[in-house]
Amino acid sequence: MSNIVIADSSSLIALGKIGQLEILPKVFGRILIPTAVFREVVEQGKGRAGSQEVRQAHWIDCVTVQNVLAVATLQLNHLGAGESEAIVLAIERSANWIILDDWKARQAALALSLPVIGTVAVLKKAEEKRIISDWSAILEELKQVGFRVSL
Repeated sequence: MSNIVIADSSSLIALGKIGQLEILPKVFGRILIPTAVFREVVEQGKGRAGSQEVRQAHWIDCVTVQNVLAVATLQLNHLGAGESEAIVLAIERSANWIILDDWKARQAALALSLPVIGTVAVLKKAEEKRIISDWSAILEELKQVGFRVSL
């Protein structure tokens, strides 16, 4: 059985900014994103890094979240629409991983016993699988485009 991996906007945008979005399917295969993440990255982010790549990625499936009440509840706790929908989608699909970088979103997902991974850890997995050869160089690229890294 294949992995079910949900991504929030931050990893898509960050990896898109450094031209490394293709790491995601190489590490995980298909990626699911909720509608709100698609809107944030592709529609609201039109013309920005990651927008066109996400729109054209055949390995990303955009999925509508069913439990809108759960999404609204998470948003009341000051999470964004994309983060809230990603967390609910991870619950609905019994995800193997949810890729989240925002601290509040990670805390909410962990409180719900979801398997959280961040962009930096995704890159580490890519290095372990020999998809990338220089983790620290890619990490440095992320920092240069404004991605906040705390190790």
